[in-house]
Amino acid sequence: MTRTAVHEGAARLVDRDGLAKLSMRRLGAEVDVEPMTLYHYFANKDALLDGLVEHAFARADFSLAGGRPWQEGLRDYAHVLRTTLLAHPGLVPLVVSRPAVTDQSLRIMEHGLAELHAAGFPLRTAMDLVYSLNEFVLGHLVAASSPHASPEKEDHLAGVDPGEYPLISEATAAPRPGGTRFDVALDALDALFRGFDGLR
Repeated sequence: MTRTAVHEGAARLVDRDGLAKLSMRRLGAEVDVEPMTLYHYFANKDALLDGLVEHAFARADFSLAGGRPWQEGLRDYAHVLRTTLLAHPGLVPLVVSRPAVTDQSLRIMEHGLAELHAAGFPLRTAMDLVYSLNEFVLGHLVAASSPHASPEKEDHLAGVDPGEYPLISEATAAPRPGGTRFDVALDALDALFRGFDGLR
């Protein structure tokens, strides 16, 4: 049994049964240990919830290894974070509402700031970039999780009068040139990020 294995079991439990059903007793059954054993890894349920936030961000560790451009590093980070949370949609409300405060979460942030600082950004700007990108990814996920939203379509606009709203009608009927809505928005954000070169 490892801390990561407990995280993975908790993520499975939350995805299957919902965050409200997460308890040390149910988690113990999920990972096949006595509930008291879990207290070796997490002092209480709050610590477990913090660990789940850590679990989400750990897979999206930002790196500029190999000398790749910082824009490419941020783009890959955004995709990995989104992919991780799409695989564990039950964690999205938790990540949105709970700050990343575990030692491992802080080490991940420290590493990302070091990479951006080495790329020439002042530390305050580097932190703002990381937070802004996190908020961008989470905003897309929250919007897509709405019961009235489709990740790629605008079904609620299907019945608008094309005579009254010709541009809306044409836009919703047109195929997307390539990628997902997230990719289109990330392309636009990437263009904005390139403007940050002047802040370094």
